[in-house]
Amino acid sequence: MQYRRPDALSKKDAPCWHPVEMMPLDELRKLQDEKLVEQMAYLKGRSEFYQKKFADAGVTFDEIRTVEDLQKLPFTYKTEIRESLHAKPPFGLHLAADRKDVFQMQASSGTTGSPSYVALTEDDAEMWHEMDARCFFAAGIRPGDMSLHAFAMAKGFVGGLPISQSMQYMGVVDIPIGADGGADRLLRAAADLRPRVLAGAPNFTMFLAEKAPEILGVEAKTLGVEVVLVGGEPGGGIPAIREKIEKLWGAKCCEMLGGTDMGVAYWGECHHQQGMHMVAPDYIITELLDPETEKVIPFTDGAEGELVYTAIGRQANPLVRFRSGDHVEVLGTTCACGRTGPKVRCIGRTDDMLIIRGANVFPSAIQSVITGMVPETNGVMRVYADFEGHTSQGALKVLVERGPARSPADDAELKKSIETHLRNSLAFKADVRIVDADTFEKPGAVKVALTLRQLPENLR
Repeated sequence: MQYRRPDALSKKDAPCWHPVEMMPLDELRKLQDEKLVEQMAYLKGRSEFYQKKFADAGVTFDEIRTVEDLQKLPFTYKTEIRESLHAKPPFGLHLAADRKDVFQMQASSGTTGSPSYVALTEDDAEMWHEMDARCFFAAGIRPGDMSLHAFAMAKGFVGGLPISQSMQYMGVVDIPIGADGGADRLLRAAADLRPRVLAGAPNFTMFLAEKAPEILGVEAKTLGVEVVLVGGEPGGGIPAIREKIEKLWGAKCCEMLGGTDMGVAYWGECHHQQGMHMVAPDYIITELLDPETEKVIPFTDGAEGELVYTAIGRQANPLVRFRSGDHVEVLGTTCACGRTGPKVRCIGRTDDMLIIRGANVFPSAIQSVITGMVPETNGVMRVYADFEGHTSQGALKVLVERGPARSPADDAELKKSIETHLRNSLAFKADVRIVDADTFEKPGAVKVALTLRQLPENLR
């Protein structure tokens, strides 16, 4: 496989990376139906995992002829994938390609349990790069650009090597330092090389910008970055956080969304910044699931639900009706950019959601409120879930860093103000504790965990 797609540089002035992104929906549905039939035939002959799963459900592969037919099938859950990996290491019972054809492996970050180890054939790896390139291109990144890599490069995380490979695939020169290299080295590379693009987790890109005056003696917005591409954790779609990133870097901030079991990124935000488009409908069929009824609902403006994915054209680890755990709101179904994929904003993950006196609360939504209260707050918070599971009848404890210029003598007033904002915005009762600015560890190579199950030593 070539590092760079042969025609990459010729795409610089194209309206999108691949025409399928702008394909009329009726034509796209025909394409998906055709590829779905081919994928079912492939699984019928090669997947021990789905042969058993379909038989147990009383459904045959030949019954699945259209996207609508997918609703006859059971869901695939993350726990099943972990059990499959344990039953037949290293790539599980759901490996549907010959081991000799496995070209590469990747791993999830493992933030919700043991990492998932994902096998890729050479064609699968190229598919991953193609999906990423569409996301990058939508954000305004172009062949010939230079990008400073600020996602973690260690631990096999897909934000590392695969992002670097995908940048090369689309003709971008990636500076592969990674968050693991530290703020000092990243910022000095930015000053030396003046990359047009910065790619990293939203909280870490903010942290980098805030450290620039200390490390370089100049503000981050003087370093020439024009596009900040973020993903891997909530934040890029939160208006207050996005605005802060853009102000600090003097650049446009766009986010992307994906997941290791299906790829790196396949939802990408265009320059209109009105939500992330599904840019890979020829590789992934996406259903929107009502969280209450677990029934499929249409992608219409304002709809909310969990994303469910079925791979098409995938060889090594193809999944069917995979419950992603990502809850999204549909922000639109048309866009001035011409892309026909629906636009979504990720509200949070099933694993993160807390139920407080019957109200569904995502920590990322709390973060949005707290960030919107800067400079009274420092924009930094943690939920302290001092109860078993995800449900509580008590007030939710929220730890919030006060703004650096505020006096601790005014904490009672700030506490009341935050609790009122949270109640009015998110309809739950909070018990807020104000803590010093910079109490919590600054963002680094790992994702920021917004929920704590134990208090840090300095707060006990």
